[in-house]
Amino acid sequence: MKETEQIDSEQSINPLAQKFNIKLLLQFAFPTIFMMVFMGLYTIVDTIFVARLVNTNALSAINIVCPVINIIVGLGTMLATGGNAIISRKMGNNNEQEVHEDFSLIILTGLTIGVLIAILGLLYIESIIKVLGASDLLFPYCKDYLKILLIFTPASILQVLFQNLFVTAGKPSLGFWLVVFAGCTNALFDYVFIAILKMGIAGAALATSMGYMIPTVAGCIFFLQNKGGLHLCKPKMRLSILCESCFNGSSEMVSQLATAVTTFLFNATMLKLLGEDGVAAITIIIYSQFLLTTLYIGFSMGVAPIIGYNYGSRNINQLRSVFQLCIGFVFTVSILVFLISFLGGEYIVRTFAKDSDTVYSIAQNGFAIFAFSFLFSGLNIFACAMFTALSNGKISAILSFLRTFGFITIGLIVLPKILNINGIWLAIPVAEFLTFLLSATVLVIYKKQYRYI
Repeated sequence: MKETEQIDSEQSINPLAQKFNIKLLLQFAFPTIFMMVFMGLYTIVDTIFVARLVNTNALSAINIVCPVINIIVGLGTMLATGGNAIISRKMGNNNEQEVHEDFSLIILTGLTIGVLIAILGLLYIESIIKVLGASDLLFPYCKDYLKILLIFTPASILQVLFQNLFVTAGKPSLGFWLVVFAGCTNALFDYVFIAILKMGIAGAALATSMGYMIPTVAGCIFFLQNKGGLHLCKPKMRLSILCESCFNGSSEMVSQLATAVTTFLFNATMLKLLGEDGVAAITIIIYSQFLLTTLYIGFSMGVAPIIGYNYGSRNINQLRSVFQLCIGFVFTVSILVFLISFLGGEYIVRTFAKDSDTVYSIAQNGFAIFAFSFLFSGLNIFACAMFTALSNGKISAILSFLRTFGFITIGLIVLPKILNINGIWLAIPVAEFLTFLLSATVLVIYKKQYRYI
């Protein structure tokens, strides 16, 4: 009787301790899913405004500097997801004081990294752009865009941290509404800066930065005042916590670094084969990919604290139930996203470019092939997030590395030599398929250790 009362009391205090069915799981994850979908939408808004109101050369420039953005986001996501696993685990073990101290240490570390990147990036901005392979035509666009984003790097990292940790704090809906507000702010300023003030690509960067500031400022205020729950306090330096956070979240960092390198390779190959129009076309597809995979990413982020909590509290029955529900959801959405991308690819491309544009023709042909990647990417993204939540950063990092770098790099080296442009579009679907086979194998191998099956 007392044990039952204790469980009921724990569930009323900690939302992660609920007994989840599919309805409750989706209710818990929905704010994060919608948050990521909305983030994808307002990220794409920038590229649409730039493509339609500036030109496709400016659109190409966004993708040229994208590797720098990938690194910044990767650092923030690494700290967020790795730290999230530690914090949710300690919440499951009722280590309250350490939870607040470790949380504060992770936030302070993210802020410090952001400031250092901003300073170094602005000092060496021209060298960075040249290394990224910008042509003389694209160089001024790249500089105008990257300069502003670097200034707001600390806010960029903090908003990633807060958006992840709102879920762990039991406030996923707060993160959701902040992203909605940030997205509306971004879209509004895109129109003001680009359409009205004619600031060009610099206006897009400034509008994006204004969007970063919304969750950053709100997160600081919330976690300073949330004394009854997860909150900021005087951090205690535990180097082991930072190392574990980085290691646990290394798969996400590896993923972003790999994306940075593969984006560079895509850009270099496209510039060589099709010039600036080719880079604009791959930009359309990469940003569309991000939008279409936000369902997987948001769901995986939303359920990761639940998996970490039940693993930390050794609630095996609930861990198994959540895992089965997640697999069913991932496979269902994978089929849905594939159908949307395969049947509606031309309409997505038309949002960015006119039917008469060369860029439209290139991107439309690529989308028909690229769409098959969505059949496999859902399980791959979920498997990486799940092993991170289980504090197995090694397996998560291996899967992410092969998915986002190893297999893609091999594909980009080999396939274009055989299939020319079609080889470029096939590189990611082939990589996702090979990772899918590996993810399924690893999930079977580790089922006895973690007992999620």
